[in-house]
Amino acid sequence: MTEQGKTKIGVVVSDKMDKTVVVRVDSVKTHRIYKKKFIISKNFKAEDSENKFKIDDQVIIMETKPYSKSKAFKVIGDAESLKKKAKK
Repeated sequence: MTEQGKTKIGVVVSDKMDKTVVVRVDSVKTHRIYKKKFIISKNFKAEDSENKFKIDDQVIIMETKPYSKSKAFKVIGDAESLKKKAKK
């Protein structure tokens, strides 16, 4: 039985490491007093064992058990291709 972790959609900002990509995930927050919306960006290191994702690719990452001290996500696939499959 496999448990699925949380998934996030982001953009690859670095692919210089072997089998690892850095993915930037943006989220919109609202200020609690002024109600202004602003964007928070966070970078996650994710496992890419095939080294097939490059900079500016939109990907889906899933939370997994830690691969290393700073890497606890795995790239599931390309966000655009998975969206096309979901529409069909």
